[in-house]
Amino acid sequence: MTGFDPLPSQIGRKASRKQRARQADRPNIWFGLGLFGAVGWSVALPTVLGALLGLWLERNWPGPHSWTLTLLAAGLALGCANAWRWLHGQRPKDREQHND
Repeated sequence: MTGFDPLPSQIGRKASRKQRARQADRPNIWFGLGLFGAVGWSVALPTVLGALLGLWLERNWPGPHSWTLTLLAAGLALGCANAWRWLHGQRPKDREQHND
């Protein structure tokens, strides 16, 4: 036995590598703005498409109820559900990083 134990040095190297990785993964302002834009588009696009489809249906097949309002609400609900599902899918990654 030489008296040198490699285990503490290995633990020290792994801990410093983990600390550097955590600091490198911090999102900056551009990540936040990109996330805000992605969520906004995932809600706005189905809403606008629903309203446009409703306008087209009302011009071609007028009826007793408003297709525009119906499809606008359906597009909004679909967009919100899509954004929630996408954000909910991002959460486990954040939770795993905080538990390490």
